[in-house]
Parts: sequence; structure tokens; C-alpha cells
Amino acid sequence: MSSMQSNSSANVTFVRPATFFINGFYNIPLAKYYYVFLSLVYVVTVLGNSFIMCVIYLARRLHTAKYIAVFHLALSDLCGSSALIPKTMDTFLFDHQVVSYEACLANMFFVYHFMNLQSLTLVVLAYDRLVAICFPLQYHAFVTKLAMFLIIGVMWIFSVTYLSVLVGFVNTLSFCRSVVINSYFCDQGLIYRLACNENSLNVLMGKISFGLLMCTPLILIIISYFCIALALLKIAHGGDRIKAIKTCTSHLMLVAILYLPVLSNNIAAATTLIHPNTRLINNSLTQTIPPMLNPIIYTLKTEEVMQSIKELYKRSRVCATIELNRKCSGRI
Repeated sequence: MSSMQSNSSANVTFVRPATFFINGFYNIPLAKYYYVFLSLVYVVTVLGNSFIMCVIYLARRLHTAKYIAVFHLALSDLCGSSALIPKTMDTFLFDHQVVSYEACLANMFFVYHFMNLQSLTLVVLAYDRLVAICFPLQYHAFVTKLAMFLIIGVMWIFSVTYLSVLVGFVNTLSFCRSVVINSYFCDQGLIYRLACNENSLNVLMGKISFGLLMCTPLILIIISYFCIALALLKIAHGGDRIKAIKTCTSHLMLVAILYLPVLSNNIAAATTLIHPNTRLINNSLTQTIPPMLNPIIYTLKTEEVMQSIKELYKRSRVCATIELNRKCSGRI
């Protein structure tokens, strides 16, 4: 009887370690130079996304529903990189590879949350292009500022709820063997493999996450552009067709930069044996390079943004000239 009770109590006891050890690259003597490179990527990411958010905030012509979504993408890029890169720098450049159990789960949540928001925001921008090209007369009725704020709010509620469940399932695991995570952050796919109890729910959640958070948004974007392509074929005038295509160019580039590396990494991992260091480099670049490039692409490839930057520059020069004249006249 006592043996049964002890077994029963053992079944409901979770062994949670006080800390995890983030291992990073395996046997690469100059790995710190790569982390320095990531820190430079982070600086460019912060400057670029802060710049595009300031332009959208200051330029009245960009106070539209579409640029609410673009602003949210820049914010998600900035927060996602801030959740990942500074912690990675602290971990490996300053030898703080031991991280507490709670901090590890928090890091997992925020990294995945902002990655998810980046993906979902690209779906929202695809919806914007779909309505603008396929239903131009109804665009201002369907794509309003209020509707965009509601969509973004639903995205946040969905992401926070889903990832809270994901992290909650990780919290049900027992870690009675290794606590070494062979990654540069607290990766859910690697953590559940360290468990010594039943982890089938976590395996299922990992597969659902890839399908729901990465594949489903990409499928929706592909469907949107299929409908857009059909609408473009119906446009008789070639100039109008090219003009409509140009409005989609920047978004298509963002989609390619985000999704193609992710899909390539997962396909390669499923079909071939990849060295752990190669996997870490591929994954880290996939997570850090798109947030750096997104504001650059939107600045250079979007005519509205470029025009707004020019207007803000002219306005700042006029204000500076007026202020200089005022100071000069005051001295006289």
C-alpha cells in the first residue's frame, strides 16, 4: 500500500531545475566574433525600426490603416530582436550561460510571441493588398483604422493565449537528467527533449506551432496573392497593372525574407543530417536578419514612405532656418 502511494506521489512530482545551461556553439574557438556581428545587426535593427516608426508617427500622410500595420511590424521586429539578441550577447560575450528556470521560460515566451506577431502582421498586410487591388471601391470601408486596431488586438490576444499554453506545457516536464540546452536561447523544441517524463503533448504542441504559426500564415498569404494575380490579369491597361504590382513589391520581399529561410531550415533538418553549429547559425540568422532588413526595404521600396521622408526633411530644414534667423535677429 505504501509502495503504491509513493509511486502515485512520484507520478505527480515534477523535477524542475533551478537553472538551465545555454550551451551555444559547439567547439568553435572564435564564436564570440559571431555574437559581436549579431550585436551590430541589433544596432542596425534598432535604428532602422525606430526610424520607420518615427516617420510613420510624424508624417500625416502615413496616418492610414495600412501604416498602422507597418508600424506594428516595425514594433514587433524591434521587440523581437530586443527579446533575443541582448540576452544572447549577455549569455556568451559575458559568460552568463547559466539562466534561471523562470527566466528561461520567460525568454522562450517573448521570443516566440514577437516572432508570431511578425508572421501574423505580414498576413494583415497581405489582406490590405488583397482588398486594395481586388475591391478598390470598398477599400476604405473594409480597411479602416478601427478595423486595423481590432485585428492587431485579436492577434495579441491569440498569441499571448497560445504561447501561454505552450509554455505551460513545458512547465509540466520533469528534468532529472541534463539541463544543457544546445542553442543560443531557450528553444522549446530542444527543452522538451531533455525531459525524463512523458512529453508527447509538448511534441504535439511543437508540431502544431509550426503548422499554425508559420505554415498557415504563409498559406493565407499565397491565397491572397493568387487572388491578386487573378485580379491583375483582368486589368486591361498595362500601366495600371504595373502600378498595382509595385504596391505589392515591398510586402512580397518581406514575405520571402521571413518565410523562405524558415522553411528551408525545417526542410533541411527533416531530410538531412545538419551539424548543430550549422543549425544554430541558420536559425539565428533567420531570426535576426529579417527584422533588420524590413525597415530598409519599406524605406527604399515604398514611394509613400520615401516621399514622407523628403517632406519631413524639408520641414526640418525650414524650421532650422527660421530658428537660426530668429537667433540672429535677436543678437542684432
